[in-house]
Amino acid sequence: MSLVELGRFDRNEAHMVVGLLESEGIAAVAFDGGSSIADGSWLLIPVRVMIDADDRAAAEALLAGL
Repeated sequence: MSLVELGRFDRNEAHMVVGLLESEGIAAVAFDGGSSIADGSWLLIPVRVMIDADDRAAAEALLAGL
C-alpha cells in the first residue's frame, strides 16, 4: 500500500470526501485535521485526503461525478 494525496479540502469537506470514498469501498484518511488547533488557525489549514495509489483513478472518477 502506497498512500497518495487525492486533494486538499477545508476541514468539513475533507471528512465528507472521506465518507463518500469509504461508502464506495475506497479506503481514505484525512491528514492534518488537527494541525495548529492550539493557536486557533486550524480552520485555515487545508486537510489532505489520502488514498491508496491503486484507488486513485476510481476516487478521481467518483469526485469528478459530483
